[in-house]
Amino acid sequence: MAGTSHGHTPAAWTGVTIAFIGFCISGAFMVLANPLGFWAGMVVVALGGVVGLAMRAAGMGAPKAAHKDLADVIAANKVPAKA
Repeated sequence: MAGTSHGHTPAAWTGVTIAFIGFCISGAFMVLANPLGFWAGMVVVALGGVVGLAMRAAGMGAPKAAHKDLADVIAANKVPAKA
């Protein structure tokens, strides 16, 4: 995975950072035995996912890879028959 840019985009970093903050909020309120604060933190976690998807839709995510046509892939992988 080191050779790819998987996750190295502003959309990924922002979404993960917001989700991490939400997990920290939920964890703190879980220790404090406060269910309302716990669920508020879980809402922040979900918000991180929504923000990440919105930023990806706005073009701040990784570009989609172009796939080769199936016929081209099959033709390239055919081994000539030996006579």
